[in-house]
Amino acid sequence: MALSATSLALVEPAAAEWDAFAATHPHGHLLQSSSWARLKAGVGWAVRRVALSDGGVLRAGAQLLVKRRFGLAAVYVPRGPLLSGDAAIDNRLLDACERLARRERAVFLRVEPNLLHGDETAEALSRTLERRGFVPAEPFQPRSSIQLDLAAPPDALLAAMSKGHRADIRRAAREGVTVRAGQGEADLGSYYDVMRETATRAGFGIHSRAYYGEAWRLFGEHALLLLAERAGRVVATCLVFAWAGTGTYLYGGSTDEGLRAGANHAVQWEALQWAQARGCRVYDFWGIPDVFGLAAGADEIERARLEAEAQHDPLFGVYRFKKGFGGRVVRYLPAYDRQYIPPLYRLWQRRMAS
Repeated sequence: MALSATSLALVEPAAAEWDAFAATHPHGHLLQSSSWARLKAGVGWAVRRVALSDGGVLRAGAQLLVKRRFGLAAVYVPRGPLLSGDAAIDNRLLDACERLARRERAVFLRVEPNLLHGDETAEALSRTLERRGFVPAEPFQPRSSIQLDLAAPPDALLAAMSKGHRADIRRAAREGVTVRAGQGEADLGSYYDVMRETATRAGFGIHSRAYYGEAWRLFGEHALLLLAERAGRVVATCLVFAWAGTGTYLYGGSTDEGLRAGANHAVQWEALQWAQARGCRVYDFWGIPDVFGLAAGADEIERARLEAEAQHDPLFGVYRFKKGFGGRVVRYLPAYDRQYIPPLYRLWQRRMAS
């Protein structure tokens, strides 16, 4: 007998029950995990969860982050919600998310589905959200990324990399670079020193040392801090996560010495092999300039124009580094915002990004 949306119980699952559901959902994501919610709680977000349950079995749900100020709030569903595929059930879940947002006196509710363009359900979800009054918006998470299929054995993964990347991994070994897992506070300090040097050189912002340490601690066995060393100095780093079948590279960097020695390539090679050994099916290199995502879905003429434009992007080198490991460019659906207090919408968009 088919399930009825009205027969399902609306519940607020505890962390363990939620993680068991989200980690096995086809569109489950690191950012929908309870550990991610606890990490964001340390920087001013509150967490709420809503789900529809059939006799104790969760069918659909969402983990929502709430940022409050001056008696108002913004409500955000990063890489979610996690839907059932049944329109009636999913609309009931979206109803519950909207009620929660209104109770929180939200200026707006934002969802950022963990769906790629071309996914068989992406177009239908987009239509559903827009019928409900959501409008497309620029997401907070990267719109475009590079994902590597980990189905092949390590030697085949290595063979599929660019010639230059294979050479850099071999060069790192010749240069005496070794890679090991971080173990404690001293290693966290070394990691953060490299992150600060990378940020200064590349001109981007980073989190605090405490934030990275908390991410490492909260995810436990699902997180790995890697340090590449040369002549006793830490010259490249990586903090990678394995959750819901995906290895995700969120944070890492390299000193100038590490770049010259190929240590940043060596540390990524170790990271993706670790993710594979953890049972991950995909390795996500995280963000690249969105123009490459646009180009991947364009016709030949438009692709050539966009790729020429991308040569001048300050993150072009980041794209080349990530693409050289052999993955494919992917592009997610945009964010979708449901505005409740339109005059304050622009201001609160900026607050959420801070």
